[in-house]
Amino acid sequence: YPLPEAQADRFLLKIKIGYPSYDEEVEIVNKYAFELKDQKVRVLLNKEHLMHMQALIRQVPIANDLKHRIVDIVTETRKHPNLIEYGASPRASIGLVLASKARAIVKGRNYVSKEDIDAMAYPILRHRIILNFEAERKGMSTDDAIKEILSKVK
Repeated sequence: YPLPEAQADRFLLKIKIGYPSYDEEVEIVNKYAFELKDQKVRVLLNKEHLMHMQALIRQVPIANDLKHRIVDIVTETRKHPNLIEYGASPRASIGLVLASKARAIVKGRNYVSKEDIDAMAYPILRHRIILNFEAERKGMSTDDAIKEILSKVK
């Protein structure tokens, strides 16, 4: 069952994960369907390291024009009654800033770019906007609506 909008909004990202290829699925079956091996679990990250990474991400600078662009993108989701029944909340603006900063770090930069924002708009917004009946009738997806919004906001 889908979560109510208020609960879905509390999740930062909605990431699309497809099915494995045929060969990958055969490998999965071979690895897990015949014998249970002792799995070694290793710690990749402790609480202190995670907290440090969160603090580091919050320190990444973002230009004022890019901050305004993020707010423009999110508020634009509320201005399309012909496509969108419910737009994204201010939580989406906060999430898009933080996710864009995190992507910049992953890409080896200490600043946010327009490309970071555009790339992160999809996983940040796709579970936060609800398409109306007309958009669904036309076969639109939330990603189609996000793409249209990104093309309008420069």
